[in-house]
Amino acid sequence: MRHRKDHRRLGRKSEHRHALLRNLVTALFQHERIETTVAKAKEARRLAERMITFGKQGDLAARRHVARFVYKPEVLAKLFATIAPWYAERQGGYTRIVRIGHRLGDAGETAYLELVKSVEQKEKERAARIAAAEAKALVQSGEKAAKKKKADAEAEEAEAAESEDRPKRGKKKEAAGAGAGGAGGKRQRTGPRKVGGG
Repeated sequence: MRHRKDHRRLGRKSEHRHALLRNLVTALFQHERIETTVAKAKEARRLAERMITFGKQGDLAARRHVARFVYKPEVLAKLFATIAPWYAERQGGYTRIVRIGHRLGDAGETAYLELVKSVEQKEKERAARIAAAEAKALVQSGEKAAKKKKADAEAEEAEAAESEDRPKRGKKKEAAGAGAGGAGGKRQRTGPRKVGGG
C-alpha cells in the first residue's frame, strides 16, 4: 500500500524520474508549452511552480537553487529575467494543464502543460506572430521577384546566344542544299526501299 506517499512514481526509478522531471520543467520554461501525459504534467507542474516562486525571489540563493535543477543556463536566465516578472502580482497558479485526448499506440491520456499568460501578453505575442508572418511573406515575394528577374535575364542571354548561332547553322544548311542539287538539304536515296514502308 502506498499510504501517505505524496508523488507519482511514473514507472521509473528515482534517478530516472528526477531526470525526466528536470527535462520536462526545462522544456516548459524554454518553449512555454509542452505536450506530455497527464500524470507527468501533474508532477512537472509542482516543480515548475516552485521554480517560478524561486525566480520571483530573485536573489543569489534562489538562483543557485534553480541552477541545480534546470539544465540549461539560458533557460535559467530566461526564468529570472522574463518569466518570473510575469507573475509578480500573482500568488501561485502559474501553469495550466489542458487535456487533449488519448494518443495512438498505448491510449495514454495526453495534455498540454503551459505557462499562464495575461491577455496583454497574448495580444503582444499575436501581434509579433502576425508581423513575423508578414515579414516572411515580404521576403519570399522579394526572393520570387529576384528569381524571376534572374530567370528572365538568363532566358534573354540564352536567346541572344541562340540567335548568334542560328545564322552560321543556316549558312551551312544552305551550302549543303546547294551542293545536293537543290534538294533543300535532303539526301536522295540510292539503294532499294525497305519493305514495310519507311
